[in-house]
Amino acid sequence: MAQDVVLRLLDANLNRAREGFRVLEDTARFLFSHKLLFQALRKERHALDKITRKNYPQLVDSRDAETDAGANMEEESNRQHLGNLIAANFRRCEESLRVLEEYGKVFEPGSSADFKRVRFRTYTLEKKTMALYAKFWGMKYSHETEKR
Repeated sequence: MAQDVVLRLLDANLNRAREGFRVLEDTARFLFSHKLLFQALRKERHALDKITRKNYPQLVDSRDAETDAGANMEEESNRQHLGNLIAANFRRCEESLRVLEEYGKVFEPGSSADFKRVRFRTYTLEKKTMALYAKFWGMKYSHETEKR
């Protein structure tokens, strides 16, 4: 039972991180037409698959979307600028990676270091992406542009 709860937590955070990376990948690919950034973001999403591939059946078996208390949370609708959307998805990835890193110590001890490496590469990609956003849109992103 306790392992199922940890597996469920890992599955939810893994899904969240992959979804965030996918949004960022598509942003780099279609909005910025930046092949290298697109490939780097895709590489990180695929790194998550590689780290967890052997445990995928257990992760899916632990999933319980119907009773998930977070499934009925209100959607955030304050994405008024592309910068807000990009920043939110990087935060989604980074926070999920931190949870995966911490709980990975319990579930699969070797995976913790792998998740940490992905997290730190993501910080670098965030910096590059936000600089590209500033160049592409002629404006620098700041948290003051967000309405919370």
